Amino acid sequence: MELIFATNNLHKLHEVKEKLQLNNAKIQVISLSEIGFFNDIPETGITLQANALQKAQTIFDFCGKNCFADDTGLEIVALNGEPGVYSARYAERCWGEPCGRPSGSGVNPVPTFDDNINLVLSKLHGKINRKAYFKTVIALFWNGKIHYFEGRIDGEITSEKHGTEGFGYDPIFRPEGYQETFAELPLDEKNRISHRARAVDELVKFLSER
Repeated sequence: MELIFATNNLHKLHEVKEKLQLNNAKIQVISLSEIGFFNDIPETGITLQANALQKAQTIFDFCGKNCFADDTGLEIVALNGEPGVYSARYAERCWGEPCGRPSGSGVNPVPTFDDNINLVLSKLHGKINRKAYFKTVIALFWNGKIHYFEGRIDGEITSEKHGTEGFGYDPIFRPEGYQETFAELPLDEKNRISHRARAVDELVKFLSER
């Protein structure tokens, strides 16, 4: 059974492939390159669910096959839920101050996840409450119908980066019950407990019943 994952993020693809194939041998996760899709996928929704649907809809319209997409946000209590749906482009949204690089500096103007992380740390400087959670929403097109699945993990934001594994905000997110950040945990352990893993578990449960 082929299922297309509507993402260009190779880290996400690897995580989900491993999780799905360990739990359901019938499912073969197909990448966008394998279906010949190389365009950017729009993400203009104002909620995680809207973004996930938009991405899945784009691929379903392209090939008409079973597919799914996810959107993930980091929500920080002391920042009133920021960066939330804008997690992947948080620094870009305030490029002028305080996270922008000087114009004419010759530096690539596209913000990186290091920029996002540095912005979060600067906004949390001096704040005692560092509680946060990751949330993932999956939108699945299955036989022409849409289904949604969610996963969440609570934790806190560290005061500095720790670890080199993972991607995104992993170096500054310490999941509840752990001393290590996501970036310090082995991939198999992170995949077992992460927000995306929990959403994928719900997806696998649904597919197993089909």
